[in-house]
Amino acid sequence: MCSLQGQPREPEQLRKLFIGGLSFETTDDSLRAHFEQWGTLTDCVVMKDPNTKRSRGFGFVTYSNVFEVDASMEARPHKVDGRLVEPKRAVSREDSNKPFAHTTVKKIFVGGIKDDTEEDHLRDYFIPFGKIEAIEIMVDHKTGNKRGFAFVTFDDHDAVDRIVSKCFCSSNYGGSPGNYGGNRGYGGGGGGGGHGYGNQGGGYGSSSSSGGGGNSSGGYNDNYNNGNGNFGGGE
Repeated sequence: MCSLQGQPREPEQLRKLFIGGLSFETTDDSLRAHFEQWGTLTDCVVMKDPNTKRSRGFGFVTYSNVFEVDASMEARPHKVDGRLVEPKRAVSREDSNKPFAHTTVKKIFVGGIKDDTEEDHLRDYFIPFGKIEAIEIMVDHKTGNKRGFAFVTFDDHDAVDRIVSKCFCSSNYGGSPGNYGGNRGYGGGGGGGGHGYGNQGGGYGSSSSSGGGGNSSGGYNDNYNNGNGNFGGGE
């Protein structure tokens, strides 16, 4: 698929945002009206229970390019229909069922780094993604030797999401593919915390349950909890 400018369009996953915490009154039209302020939307949907047709408290918006996604994320916080919502870069359908795929963290694990890698090297590599709060290169306390891995903590979870979604999996520091993928299993430094947003996969699918816990035929592993006061889509 090509953009209006004739250039190949980025993969849909990179152009898609998961929007949590929607009011049950929010519709496709009101969600679109808000988020199209930052770009052209190629898709916009509020996920609904297939039986009751009631909003499940979350949805997706897809922009025409990644720059518009970045602009939308930079404009946080967002309020839709008077309710504060939680936008997050979508993960692929393949990754959506993995443990910790939907948590919000500010710290990433960086593995496979060389012995001569210093903090400045990691800072130079990761600074384009966001403001860095801390870098920890792990050292063996007995020998003083570096252990080949480190942690990088950002001030915003979106920096980690950008690294993961764009699959920057290697660098000049000896990392093999996957080592720079932003392993979400490492807890959110600086108060990142894990919010089970629910499935952010590439397909929309359907589910027989409106709350969390059920897998759907469309690839949804619904960790998103509609009963959560912060993200559950209250009135």
